[in-house]
Amino acid sequence: MIEVLEPGPLCTVQDLGRPGFAALGVARSGAFDRGALRLANRLVGNPDGAAALELTLGGLQLRFAASATVALTGAACPGAPDWDAPVSLPAGATIRLGSPARGLRSYLAVRGGVSLAPVLGSCSTDTLSGLGPAPLRRGD
Repeated sequence: MIEVLEPGPLCTVQDLGRPGFAALGVARSGAFDRGALRLANRLVGNPDGAAALELTLGGLQLRFAASATVALTGAACPGAPDWDAPVSLPAGATIRLGSPARGLRSYLAVRGGVSLAPVLGSCSTDTLSGLGPAPLRRGD
């Protein structure tokens, strides 16, 4: 279990989206930087399209109740244990990320993925349509 201590400006769950539903008025959605999402997932041994956290402008603070292997990719944020590499965290570890000096979106993948019920085949948050999980809040 992961506890959100602080979500930052915007933190959502994203995967590769919902392709194939445009005729029904459903946008693809999904990660803005699909390459960074794929890399984060590969680094922790997940399938490329597994759900992960997408951080906009950093600021994310998490506490891990159990040990976990994570990877951070995309816009590099200060405070990260490492970037573009898998990192093993012990139970009780916290991550406190600052704002990136360059770039906008960062990705945090956890080995085993983020477990949510898919909506139209995706776990992505779509803030325009309201599909998928709500953006993360303190205490989630």
